[in-house]
Amino acid sequence: MKVILLEDVKGQGKKGEIIEVSDGYARNVLINKKLGVEATPKNLNDLKLQKQHEAKVAQEQYEAAIELGKVVEAQKVVVKVKCGDGGRLFGTVSTKEIAAAAKEQIKLELDKKKMQLSDPIKALGTYEIPVKLHPKVTTKLTVQVVEA
Repeated sequence: MKVILLEDVKGQGKKGEIIEVSDGYARNVLINKKLGVEATPKNLNDLKLQKQHEAKVAQEQYEAAIELGKVVEAQKVVVKVKCGDGGRLFGTVSTKEIAAAAKEQIKLELDKKKMQLSDPIKALGTYEIPVKLHPKVTTKLTVQVVEA
Protein backbone atom coordinates (compact mmCIF):
# COMPACT_ATOMS: atom_id res chain seq x y z
CA MET A 1 0.00 0.00 0.00
CA LYS A 2 1.26 3.49 -0.80
CA VAL A 3 1.23 5.95 2.11
CA ILE A 4 2.02 9.67 2.34
CA LEU A 5 3.94 10.36 5.54
CA LEU A 6 2.64 13.19 7.74
CA GLU A 7 5.58 12.94 10.17
CA ASP A 8 9.16 11.68 9.99
CA VAL A 9 9.11 7.92 10.65
CA LYS A 10 12.39 6.30 11.65
CA GLY A 11 13.40 3.65 9.15
CA GLN A 12 10.66 4.59 6.68
CA GLY A 13 11.07 8.16 5.47
CA LYS A 14 10.63 11.87 5.99
CA LYS A 15 7.49 14.01 6.18
CA GLY A 16 5.84 14.44 2.77
CA GLU A 17 7.40 11.35 1.18
CA ILE A 18 5.34 8.65 -0.53
CA ILE A 19 6.41 5.20 0.61
CA GLU A 20 5.34 1.64 -0.16
CA VAL A 21 4.60 -0.46 2.96
CA SER A 22 2.59 -3.57 3.75
CA ASP A 23 -1.17 -3.14 4.19
CA GLY A 24 -1.11 -4.21 7.85
CA TYR A 25 1.70 -1.82 8.81
CA ALA A 26 -0.03 1.02 6.98
CA ARG A 27 -3.44 0.45 8.60
CA ASN A 28 -2.34 -0.58 12.09
CA VAL A 29 0.62 1.72 12.66
CA LEU A 30 0.97 4.62 10.24
CA ILE A 31 -2.69 5.54 9.65
CA ASN A 32 -3.82 4.55 13.17
CA LYS A 33 -1.17 6.74 14.85
CA LYS A 34 -1.77 9.61 12.37
CA LEU A 35 1.78 9.28 11.00
CA GLY A 36 0.53 8.91 7.44
CA VAL A 37 -2.48 8.82 5.12
CA GLU A 38 -3.31 6.54 2.24
CA ALA A 39 -2.01 7.82 -1.10
CA THR A 40 -5.36 8.40 -2.81
CA PRO A 41 -5.56 10.77 -5.80
CA LYS A 42 -7.12 13.46 -3.55
CA ASN A 43 -4.36 13.14 -0.94
CA LEU A 44 -1.67 13.17 -3.65
CA ASN A 45 -3.15 16.38 -5.08
CA ASP A 46 -3.27 17.94 -1.59
CA LEU A 47 0.40 17.03 -1.10
CA LYS A 48 1.29 18.60 -4.45
CA LEU A 49 -0.55 21.82 -3.58
CA GLN A 50 1.07 21.92 -0.14
CA LYS A 51 4.56 21.56 -1.65
CA GLN A 52 3.80 24.35 -4.15
CA HIS A 53 2.66 26.59 -1.29
CA GLU A 54 5.81 25.81 0.74
CA ALA A 55 7.99 26.62 -2.28
CA LYS A 56 6.17 29.94 -2.79
CA VAL A 57 6.56 30.88 0.91
CA ALA A 58 10.27 29.95 0.82
CA GLN A 59 10.79 32.15 -2.26
CA GLU A 60 9.00 35.08 -0.57
CA GLN A 61 11.21 34.69 2.54
CA TYR A 62 14.31 34.62 0.34
CA GLU A 63 13.28 37.82 -1.47
CA ALA A 64 12.46 39.53 1.85
CA ALA A 65 15.90 38.55 3.19
CA ILE A 66 17.57 40.07 0.10
CA GLU A 67 15.69 43.35 0.62
CA LEU A 68 16.57 43.39 4.33
CA GLY A 69 20.20 42.70 3.40
CA LYS A 70 20.28 45.80 1.19
CA VAL A 71 18.89 47.89 4.07
CA VAL A 72 21.40 46.45 6.57
CA GLU A 73 24.39 47.05 4.25
CA ALA A 74 23.44 50.71 3.81
CA GLN A 75 23.31 51.32 7.58
CA LYS A 76 26.05 51.92 10.15
CA VAL A 77 25.77 51.13 13.86
CA VAL A 78 27.79 53.00 16.49
CA VAL A 79 28.61 51.19 19.73
CA LYS A 80 29.91 53.32 22.61
CA VAL A 81 32.15 51.58 25.13
CA LYS A 82 34.50 52.50 27.98
CA CYS A 83 38.16 52.10 27.18
CA GLY A 84 41.56 52.52 28.75
CA ASP A 85 44.94 53.68 27.51
CA GLY A 86 45.73 53.24 23.81
CA GLY A 87 42.14 52.54 22.76
CA ARG A 88 41.99 49.15 24.50
CA LEU A 89 38.49 48.21 25.64
CA PHE A 90 37.48 47.01 29.07
CA GLY A 91 36.27 43.59 27.95
CA THR A 92 34.94 43.00 24.44
CA VAL A 93 32.03 44.10 22.28
CA SER A 94 29.64 41.18 21.91
CA THR A 95 26.96 40.45 19.33
CA LYS A 96 24.38 41.12 22.05
CA GLU A 97 25.57 44.72 22.37
CA ILE A 98 25.66 45.12 18.58
CA ALA A 99 22.10 43.77 18.25
CA ALA A 100 20.88 46.15 20.97
CA ALA A 101 22.58 49.12 19.27
CA ALA A 102 21.08 48.15 15.88
CA LYS A 103 17.62 47.93 17.40
CA GLU A 104 18.01 51.34 19.05
CA GLN A 105 19.71 53.21 16.18
CA ILE A 106 18.34 51.76 12.93
CA LYS A 107 15.14 50.15 14.29
CA LEU A 108 16.04 46.65 13.02
CA GLU A 109 15.63 43.43 14.99
CA LEU A 110 18.81 41.48 14.22
CA ASP A 111 19.31 38.16 15.97
CA LYS A 112 22.61 38.09 17.86
CA LYS A 113 23.02 34.42 16.96
CA LYS A 114 22.94 35.26 13.24
CA MET A 115 25.96 37.59 13.56
CA GLN A 116 29.19 35.80 12.77
CA LEU A 117 32.04 37.39 14.71
CA SER A 118 35.29 35.61 13.86
CA ASP A 119 37.25 37.34 16.65
CA PRO A 120 35.96 39.32 19.64
CA ILE A 121 36.13 43.10 19.18
CA LYS A 122 38.74 44.39 21.64
CA ALA A 123 39.74 47.76 20.15
CA LEU A 124 38.20 50.96 18.85
CA GLY A 125 37.58 51.19 15.12
CA THR A 126 35.21 50.22 12.31
CA TYR A 127 34.34 46.59 11.68
CA GLU A 128 32.26 44.74 9.09
CA ILE A 129 30.32 41.91 10.67
CA PRO A 130 28.67 39.22 8.52
CA VAL A 131 24.98 38.71 9.35
CA LYS A 132 23.22 35.58 8.08
CA LEU A 133 19.65 36.61 7.28
CA HIS A 134 18.67 33.46 5.36
CA PRO A 135 20.50 30.22 4.51
CA LYS A 136 21.31 31.73 1.10
CA VAL A 137 21.66 35.42 2.12
CA THR A 138 24.55 36.84 4.14
CA THR A 139 25.14 40.58 4.39
CA LYS A 140 27.65 42.83 6.14
CA LEU A 141 26.77 45.22 8.95
CA THR A 142 29.18 48.11 9.52
CA VAL A 143 29.86 48.63 13.22
CA GLN A 144 31.88 51.55 14.55
CA VAL A 145 33.23 51.17 18.08
CA VAL A 146 33.85 54.55 19.74
CA GLU A 147 34.84 55.72 23.22
CA ALA A 148 31.95 56.62 25.51
